[in-house]
Amino acid sequence: MASGESPYLILPGSSAFSEFRLQRLAQAIGAKSVRAVWVHYVNPLQELDAQELKTLEQILHYGEYPDLQDRLSQTLLDAIHRNGTPRDNNTVLFYVCPRPGTISPWSSLATMIARTCTLENSVKRIERGMVLAATFEKDLAPDEVPNGDALHDRMTQTISRESPNLELIFGESEPALATTLSFEEYSSPQAALAHANEELGLAMDKSEIDYLVEAYTQELKRGPVDVELFMFAQVNSEHCRHKQFNADFTIDGMRKGHSLFGMIRNTHQKHPKHVVSAYSDNAAVLNGEEASFWSPSQITGEWNGIKETVHILCKVETHNHPTAVSPFPGAATGSGGEIRDEGAVGRGSRPKAGLSGFTVSDLLIPGFDRPWELKDVGKPSHIASSLDIMLEAPIGSAAFNNEFGRPCTTGYFRTLLTRVFTNEKDTEIRGYHKPIMLAGGVGTVRPQHALKNPDIVPPGSHLLVIGGPAMLIGLGGGAASSVQSGEGKVELDFASVQRGNPEVQRRAQEVIDACRSMGDQNPILFIHDVGAGGLSNALPELVHDSGLGAIFELRNIDSVDRGMSPLQIWCNEAQERYVLAVGPDDLELFKRICHRERCGYSVVGTATREQRLILKDSEAKGTDTPIDLPMPVLFGKPPKMSRIVESRKLRLPAFDSSLSMYLPEVPKDGLLHEAVNRVLTLPSVGSKSFLITIGDRTVGGLTVRDQMVGKWQVPVADVSVTATSLLSGVRTGEAMAMGEKPTLALISPAASARMAVAESLMNLAAASTFDRLSRVRLSANWMSASSHPGEGAALYEAVEAIGMDLCPKLGISIPVGKDSMSMKMKWKDQDTNEAKEVTAPMSLVITAFAPVNFTDRTWTPALERLEDVGETVLMFVNLAIGKKNMGGSALAQTFGQVGDEAPDVWDADDIKNYFDAVEQLHEAGIVLAYHDRSDGGLFTTLVEMMFAGRCGLEIMLDGICRSSDTKDVIETLFNEELGAVFQVRKKDEIEFKRCFATCGPPAGMVTKIGRVPEASKQGISFAVGSTIVYRNTRAELQQRWASTSHQLQRLRDNPECADAEFANILDDKDPGLSYNITFKPKENILPLKASISSAFISKPRVAILREEGVNGQAEMAYAFHMAGFSAIDVHMTDIISERVSLAGFVGVAACGGFSYGDVLGAGQGWAKSVLLHPKTRQEFETFFSRPDTFTLGVCNGCQFLSKLKELIPGAEMWPSFERNASEQYEARVCMVEVMDTKAPDTPPSVFLHGMNGSKLPIVTAHGEGRAHFPPGITATSSPSTMYNEGLVSLRYVDNYGNPTEKYPFNPNGSPQGITGVRSKDGRVLALMPHPERTILREVASYIPRGKMEEWGEVGPWGRMFRSARRWVG
Repeated sequence: MASGESPYLILPGSSAFSEFRLQRLAQAIGAKSVRAVWVHYVNPLQELDAQELKTLEQILHYGEYPDLQDRLSQTLLDAIHRNGTPRDNNTVLFYVCPRPGTISPWSSLATMIARTCTLENSVKRIERGMVLAATFEKDLAPDEVPNGDALHDRMTQTISRESPNLELIFGESEPALATTLSFEEYSSPQAALAHANEELGLAMDKSEIDYLVEAYTQELKRGPVDVELFMFAQVNSEHCRHKQFNADFTIDGMRKGHSLFGMIRNTHQKHPKHVVSAYSDNAAVLNGEEASFWSPSQITGEWNGIKETVHILCKVETHNHPTAVSPFPGAATGSGGEIRDEGAVGRGSRPKAGLSGFTVSDLLIPGFDRPWELKDVGKPSHIASSLDIMLEAPIGSAAFNNEFGRPCTTGYFRTLLTRVFTNEKDTEIRGYHKPIMLAGGVGTVRPQHALKNPDIVPPGSHLLVIGGPAMLIGLGGGAASSVQSGEGKVELDFASVQRGNPEVQRRAQEVIDACRSMGDQNPILFIHDVGAGGLSNALPELVHDSGLGAIFELRNIDSVDRGMSPLQIWCNEAQERYVLAVGPDDLELFKRICHRERCGYSVVGTATREQRLILKDSEAKGTDTPIDLPMPVLFGKPPKMSRIVESRKLRLPAFDSSLSMYLPEVPKDGLLHEAVNRVLTLPSVGSKSFLITIGDRTVGGLTVRDQMVGKWQVPVADVSVTATSLLSGVRTGEAMAMGEKPTLALISPAASARMAVAESLMNLAAASTFDRLSRVRLSANWMSASSHPGEGAALYEAVEAIGMDLCPKLGISIPVGKDSMSMKMKWKDQDTNEAKEVTAPMSLVITAFAPVNFTDRTWTPALERLEDVGETVLMFVNLAIGKKNMGGSALAQTFGQVGDEAPDVWDADDIKNYFDAVEQLHEAGIVLAYHDRSDGGLFTTLVEMMFAGRCGLEIMLDGICRSSDTKDVIETLFNEELGAVFQVRKKDEIEFKRCFATCGPPAGMVTKIGRVPEASKQGISFAVGSTIVYRNTRAELQQRWASTSHQLQRLRDNPECADAEFANILDDKDPGLSYNITFKPKENILPLKASISSAFISKPRVAILREEGVNGQAEMAYAFHMAGFSAIDVHMTDIISERVSLAGFVGVAACGGFSYGDVLGAGQGWAKSVLLHPKTRQEFETFFSRPDTFTLGVCNGCQFLSKLKELIPGAEMWPSFERNASEQYEARVCMVEVMDTKAPDTPPSVFLHGMNGSKLPIVTAHGEGRAHFPPGITATSSPSTMYNEGLVSLRYVDNYGNPTEKYPFNPNGSPQGITGVRSKDGRVLALMPHPERTILREVASYIPRGKMEEWGEVGPWGRMFRSARRWVG
């Protein structure tokens, strides 16, 4: 309907929230009841005719609609239809809309769908808002919005009691002008720039202001333009220039001989081998192994592998400040920015596997108070609480990774807030109100593209921006993140937060991948990602690094609003953009690639020989050249920073290991139980499941080791391991592992840094790496409130400890890293006006990267049961003999203490010797399980191994504990010195000790401490001599360990699902995952011709079909290639434009991912681009009707096919696939049963030859996988009819093998476990899980011992694709 006389249309849509979320909202805003619907606002290019309006309404029909019998829903819809106030006076409406000056990710994708569905000449833009109706006990004031933060995201949305002014959303104003600063209007040029510095939030120091005054008054002889100042501030911000790490230091009056960066570079200077690129690009590049580059040909479209070295790139970034201000978009764009770093190395590269980490202050979970948490500290009103950060930020980070298509395979989570004495009477609060949000990972780059080469960029090269448009978000993020929070303006904090659109970034990556596949003909000559400072940083950097200048045209930059000023267009930090140089003759080729991928691009400038940066504005009314600067002025070096700091030691009392000082009322025999109960609920110790299952861990088909281990999928892995490439027989890969010990920095910054390095290495030891430590390389992320008393000196001490000492001794280097020097939060209490602050300790997060020689030798903490491997022993290797320092331990934290003695790396040679033994153990193959000692001490190490193995443990502490006295036992079990526990068979104990004997360990380093009893005894006991000092059941301890994760999951997701998963822990008899297969994976079922390799025999062609946002095509192509098909890359643009016809294919495989970001429901936009496009619809209908064809749809492809069922013969009864019952993205490994029963009128499935009755694990990763059948007596289909007709091919079963609807065995709530459906004739199969992701035999989260040899080179799910090849004949 039209909005009055307005040219815009308003179309109400489906319900915005489920019932349990509406109840939560009502509680949050103090309402009796709440209803909410989506509302679509449409900006048409012309008046729509009846057919166009019908098409538009079909496009915007998705989701579940309000119950029209519900009175409040009726009132809400009536008000929307009338565009007026509610007829019921007791009902209040709230309108939530995207911020003016922005385009929401939903809008850009929905608009693209409309244009693809024949409305390109009718609809300019579709935007979506939400209208909520609520009833209250008491009347609200006219403009009152109770708890508005619960109803909208203040960073990206507005909220009002009035319906939105659509002119503000869609209207365009005249271009705003640049502003020139007149020095004459101020007392001095310095005063003028100081005023601009504050008003614009530039965060420049005095030396930079003086530098600019000289440049403008002496050299340029004019006043600066606002956009020039903003650009200079971003290019030269601490965030971008790392001024403190390059500064001279004087500590306690003594001038230091090295800068911080100089000491880090020292590690690379001492050990430069195996590093291709360090400190000079968006990520470090390490030497990789010979494998293959897997990609489609840009000429034929056929996927093939080119044998070559696959270099490894590594990078870890932080996005702390934006995550504090707005957790979801802050963390999302943090992950997105780091992903872009990994895609913009050399001449173009590719992200592969990610990590994420979070450090926050105390959680203060309602109803789950922890005795050590500080409850009276407060926070600034514009900063999110730690609880809100941990409920929202991990979803933001995971959602971006998921949609982009990068698995997240490792991470960490820590909380800390503590009061410490600075002298005898004064205290301060140390913690993480300024959180750490970490994003990082590994990627790959081709050898010929690994290095940036300015010599290949000639003058005249085209300078482009690809990705999303400029919009009014994220202004000044580089500068804003460079100041202590509280020192700048709140509105500048808000302005600095961006928002993410991963689907746009995916399209840009597809363009980069296409260019990479062209090898030496790659049209990309130089590339950078757009991050802090936006184009004002990225484009000058691109030109400067090429040794050139440039002339840019401002209005060529794709922008949402032509009314934006030059400063706003040039400096905004709108995400998902890259800048690149393309050769003078390659522009048309590059444009063709962008058009195919529907990737936005702008040709914004030309490189010039003169090193001058000129920005022209063709629409300017005043200043038509807002920037005209010599490059040396922009990149010239203001005076080097000099830091003069004092060291400071906190007054930290010793920790009382007996605990009697803290619990005087508790009997001595109850102290250990209290210690256990507290430590297991500390976030750094407890289960991280709530952070892990929301993130895809398997996309790409290369994940060998993710966080979840063993039959029962317990999140305790030490290391992430990925395979080098999709190539049969490749055993090499990449490992990454993390280490961080920030609490120790309150005692000893040097010990904290050394222990962070050591922890990462102890975790990395679970992977089988080349030549011990020689190829290990580290990323170091340094975070500090460097201007806080003592913290500058603490930072220097920490950098020196590893840069000049430990790392050189170990023979490892730090070729990449990042710093964040503003880790303090300052504010005034709103009630008392008291100044408050929370300061983080010096925090170092180390990520260790290394190539892996045998991925199948990776160890996990999952203990093997007595019944499976015979009698075993647990061997404890202690690298800190005689030391049991309790300072900075989890135990101390749970009693509100820090302690005064830190654990440390006591001898670097011990670590080198340890890795010598570890290498021998990997080669010997005798280790059954491995876990290092870290947070929570030896007690946590052992119980986590027990949880993962679902078994019991009998532990004898005699060799490592002085007595059975509580103090001695607590120090033994809860100190966090370096060490590890190994499980080996009893018969291998001597060989285990022999491996350590060759490196000459100190006496007492290796001790036998326990055994695994029979599986029926699922408990743990600790004994000293004949005295049992502690005993408990696995189930009770594991629930305690999982309780913090469970509480957070309940608050975030459907609480019924969270409770069901928590209850499953109690089942001692649960057999876990298992492979019960009715076929032999090694069996060759291919036809004879498929086995003959000949140039005269063409392989049958399969279209590997994708739409924008699809991200699973590489592994799908490999699965079909492995089975003897010719896999051809086909984009929907190829079919819609009629470049490609499906007539030339025997099969179509619709891949997984997030087509169009799933904005109209999963797979809906993709399906509508077929159904509402007449020629494309006919193309698919013809293909489906051909009896010689087959079709496979996986995940998003399954959702796509389910929406096309009207075109697929024999699919009329299929369900649709809707939102998971948990209302969360579910990344799991689940058991399924394959069903391929033979019936007279139901031929066997093309894909399931010999697989009927098999029950085995499979990867699931989706947010909308619940099979949904239309309700009511008129419905023609139901779960029962699907089974009766033989149309169910896969169903979820529990670990006992029974069909299930129980969470999380059934991760989405599908009725009767349905997760795969087929057509009547068996030629079409649609399934939500991912068989294509575990084709390489080593690639699976759980593989029983000995199974790989039984399977051959391909995992069991390879059978599906070989079955299709057999059917083709």
